[in-house]
Amino acid sequence: MDEESADAAGTDEPGPPGPVVFEGVEGRAHPITTYYTPVLHRRCTPVTEFGPGLVQLVADMFASMAAADGVGLAANQIGVDARVFVVDCPDEDDVQVVAHVVNPVLVLPTGRKRRLDLDGEGCLSVPGEYAELARPDRAEVRGVDVHGEPVSIVGTGLLARCLQHECDHLEGVVYVDRLPLEQRTGILAAAGLAP
Repeated sequence: MDEESADAAGTDEPGPPGPVVFEGVEGRAHPITTYYTPVLHRRCTPVTEFGPGLVQLVADMFASMAAADGVGLAANQIGVDARVFVVDCPDEDDVQVVAHVVNPVLVLPTGRKRRLDLDGEGCLSVPGEYAELARPDRAEVRGVDVHGEPVSIVGTGLLARCLQHECDHLEGVVYVDRLPLEQRTGILAAAGLAP
């Protein structure tokens, strides 16, 4: 998810200055894959190996997200087929949440607890374009960290949208796939993306 979505929500936090370091490992920024890249359109593979390679991947994801001015990034957005995402995103109380989740499971409210939030959404993989999209205003993600330890993130506001957006990526769904075909086609054309 891109920082313009955060700016639209009234936040304008700059990305981290200088090198991005995660767990003592300096991340390397990678190019962001764009729509029509095959890895973006299939379900990502669960992570089964935990070790230095996974730590480096997460460090690289944080560095790539910062370099692209994003607030969330899934592994397949840097071409890696793995169920991992990172976020650096505010919740509805403007609390900045910086986290990573491996093998996430998305839990959304149901019944009377489910309320939709219609707001603008953008994606680093569809650069420069945005569309209004309704999503539940609260989301929880459960998974593990790079050491295999359980983690859970409950998100509200922009963070709830970001958690859903990144989990969608890991299922092979880009936000524009949730839009009507004509609107999606127009957005992709405006972003300069062609099959």
